[in-house]
Amino acid sequence: MVKAVLNGTIIAESSDTIIVENNYYFPKKDVKLNYMSPSDYHTTCPWKGKASYYDIEIDGKKYKNIAWYYPEPKKGAEMVKDRIAFWKEVKFEES
Repeated sequence: MVKAVLNGTIIAESSDTIIVENNYYFPKKDVKLNYMSPSDYHTTCPWKGKASYYDIEIDGKKYKNIAWYYPEPKKGAEMVKDRIAFWKEVKFEES
């Protein structure tokens, strides 16, 4: 089981995470989407494709573009479909 913790709040918890390029990817169903709002920010990974981002707000503090996902990953990167990863401000706890 892996927990993603931001500012003392658990924002995701799953026994079905995968690690890609040293980042935990959580199934979307195991992420607390009530803390998240879509961002207009996007980046492109050469092998995974176009990433979309979420902002997260906890206790009135907004963390811009702190979570990302690949809505339509490229062939060969299908393992990240319907999964969300988080930037370094998020701490991960394994149990």
